[in-house]
Amino acid sequence: MEDAPIPLSALQHYLYCPRQCALIHLEQQWEENVFTAEGRLLHEHVDQPGSVSRAGIRTVRALQISHPDLGIAGVADVVEFHAGPDGERAYPVEYKRGKPKAHRADEVQLCAQALCLEAMFGYEVAEGALFYGRTRRRQVVQLDSALRALTLDVIDEVRGLLTSRRTPLATYERKRCDACSLIDVCLPRMLGRCGPVRDWLRTQLEEDT
Repeated sequence: MEDAPIPLSALQHYLYCPRQCALIHLEQQWEENVFTAEGRLLHEHVDQPGSVSRAGIRTVRALQISHPDLGIAGVADVVEFHAGPDGERAYPVEYKRGKPKAHRADEVQLCAQALCLEAMFGYEVAEGALFYGRTRRRQVVQLDSALRALTLDVIDEVRGLLTSRRTPLATYERKRCDACSLIDVCLPRMLGRCGPVRDWLRTQLEEDT
């Protein structure tokens, strides 16, 4: 487990909720709801490997990417290779259901893809895009130093979580938890009220003395 690369999707899961990340990537739990089904349908086309060239752009779908030094790997939904005077330049495009979000989880996943492409092709990838199914529009993302630093921090945090093999305790936040397909596995309403097991054991010992 320690030698396995971190899936790029784990970075997005971690920023959404560290417990969700652990349930998926440590405990191998998964359930589908309307939101994950919408995402799966959106990805059905782009997840089919292949490429097409048009007007100076070569579009590659479902490209396997990795960064051995950072220990991350995954599949890029779409990578466009734009022709230029110095040759082709990679431009990652990540597909997401819904609409742009207030948090930066999607941007971090896209930035991690760019880091992999840089390692693979040996040049800087300065920009990419997020395509949202609800708006049917691309949101251009500048892969600047702040986003790169955040992405590297998240990679380290996810590695620490997976190495520890400990699933974080449940905490209930209505907006986040009610939209999560794992809510019936996680049980945040019930477990979030229980507190750590060690606190319960301490209480029992105090009552017996």
